[in-house]
Amino acid sequence: MGRKDGCSKGKGGSMHFYKKEGGFYGGHGIVGAQVPLGIGLAFAQKYSKDENVTFAMYGDGAANQGQLFEALNMAALWDLPAILVCENNHYGMGTAEWRAAKSPAYYKRGDYVPGLKVDGMDALAVKQACKFAKEHALKNGPIILEMDTYRYHGHSMSDPGSTYRTRDEISGIRQERDPIERIRKLILAHDLATEKELKDTEKEIRKEVDEAIAKAKESPLPDPSDLFTNVYVKGFGVESFGADRKELRAVLP
Repeated sequence: MGRKDGCSKGKGGSMHFYKKEGGFYGGHGIVGAQVPLGIGLAFAQKYSKDENVTFAMYGDGAANQGQLFEALNMAALWDLPAILVCENNHYGMGTAEWRAAKSPAYYKRGDYVPGLKVDGMDALAVKQACKFAKEHALKNGPIILEMDTYRYHGHSMSDPGSTYRTRDEISGIRQERDPIERIRKLILAHDLATEKELKDTEKEIRKEVDEAIAKAKESPLPDPSDLFTNVYVKGFGVESFGADRKELRAVLP
């Protein structure tokens, strides 16, 4: 929402979520550029011997980026604890995978790195695959997980999501493979909860989300002068000053 109290102080959008203390280092504004950063984090983990792994996420649209293969080569060369997760929802923005990739079997693209194809719409399958991948990465180095998934809506606010696929396709997958509905059926089938309990839980979660949105909207927008902060090393760069903050001063090294 571009608010001052956000994790990026109102300067970033959905690609700039970040929470270091939670081990979440966000995405990147450049397609596929987060993968080399993820491999760098995996290098740091191996160097410090902290027994953690890095999950580097990317979509099928980013799977053809050259930097991904460069990063994968380094990860394999140094046996880094990296798990490369391709979230294959079959459409990169508005381009179907078969139009963009000669080989859409993304989990096989590692060549010298093993890969698994996982039903990304099955939460339990994803959990087991990630557990296996973590154990493998700590002992043997990188592995690729291709999550076969789907998105119901457009790629962004400007994408209606229905110009390059049929509504029947979208509704068909929602009816047959929806991950939340699959979990709900499992819970009910094994008597882990009742219909009422699940509905009550959903109401609680919706309330929590609504409260978080309301709190975010209460936060002020950043001051225009903040545009010039966090660009250069402190003491250098451009800063605004004066009573109306309309004068600029530049200090270069």
